[in-house]
Amino acid sequence: MKKFLGFALILVLSIALAACGSEKDKSGSDTEKESKKIVVGASNVPHAEILEEAKPLLKEKGIDLKIETFQDYVLPNKALNDKELDANYFQHIPYLEGQIKENGYDFVNAGGIHIEPIALYSQKYKSIDKLPEGATIIMSSSVADHGRALSLLEKNGLITLKEGIDKTTATTKDIVENKKNLKFDADYEAALLPKIYESGEGDAVLINSNYAIDAGLNPLEDSIAIEDSESPYVNVIAVNKGDENKEAIKALVEVLHSKEIQDFILKEYKGAVVPADK
Repeated sequence: MKKFLGFALILVLSIALAACGSEKDKSGSDTEKESKKIVVGASNVPHAEILEEAKPLLKEKGIDLKIETFQDYVLPNKALNDKELDANYFQHIPYLEGQIKENGYDFVNAGGIHIEPIALYSQKYKSIDKLPEGATIIMSSSVADHGRALSLLEKNGLITLKEGIDKTTATTKDIVENKKNLKFDADYEAALLPKIYESGEGDAVLINSNYAIDAGLNPLEDSIAIEDSESPYVNVIAVNKGDENKEAIKALVEVLHSKEIQDFILKEYKGAVVPADK
């Protein structure tokens, strides 16, 4: 009888412990379901700052956002390709397309977030029409930026590009008219251009707004020419193909398109960064 009671007690305890374990597993599963983590690679300014502003809004949706910052335009795509990141946010569409073609990345654009107008800066001249004959224009070594830079110069009447070309892929070879015989120096990494400007090299320097702002420049006030808001160079959330349909990625894009974030961009950057919603 004692043996039977002892066995029954052990059986009851085993069932109880199993039930507790089941409840714990269920609870853990629910917690995992409620809280998702995504890792996004970004440039310091403005991308990481915008993502920081989005963190609490994503938290409300049960998503923990971790931001990995990068100082260049190469490593964020390598990290995304190696699945070290869930997404990256640093590049515009023409650059993304060029990287896919050049490296065979299987990436897609999950959503456009903002435009950073490229601008022309000069320590020597206060306006673009004061640039002299034979002036040297310094720009990024990234070919993906050349069409953009040349389009800005064309819009300001300094050069003319071949008719009918895709201006996002234009190079100096596509210049058919160069009124002031401008010279072009494209030997510098984009991140170094603010320092090149500060040191007074060349006659004018074309700088992407993220690097300009990070260096303390105000693109609207300090430049002698700036891209307008109709630029096709929208900065996007890039992901590996198929991940654009993941709930967390959709939520990220939705939050970045929200009125709260768009208002933050307009207020924080005062037109040097322009929100996009597609």
